[in-house]
Amino acid sequence: MATAVGFTGGTVANPSYEQVCSHTTGHAETVLLEYDPTVVSYKQLLKNFWEMHDPTEGDRQGPDVGDNYRSAIWYFSPEQKADAIATRNALQKTGELSAKITTQIDPAGPFYKAEEYHQQYGEKGNPVFCHRRIG
Repeated sequence: MATAVGFTGGTVANPSYEQVCSHTTGHAETVLLEYDPTVVSYKQLLKNFWEMHDPTEGDRQGPDVGDNYRSAIWYFSPEQKADAIATRNALQKTGELSAKITTQIDPAGPFYKAEEYHQQYGEKGNPVFCHRRIG
């Protein structure tokens, strides 16, 4: 498995972190995940996604606020779209969440890798905030 931190979902080619934080590009801060489906399934990745953050917070995640921090799933195939929608709907129906899920589910567009200082951010000793849903 490999990850890259970057930006997607906006209107500016090759945006910088500062541009994305200006809330004028429309990009979301994103993690591109390369995985082997013989090792981990897309549905397992979706399960982890829903559990690792609060999908009801709208344009924020924990202390980070703004449209660039919105919850989003960017799919690469009709099957991924269907699985993302199905798992979102199933989670919403459980009643475990106190609000409506705001996660957007859209086709993957261009991905722009963030500056090197953002890559492996937590491993570089920076604080990482994740909010695990209990339930």
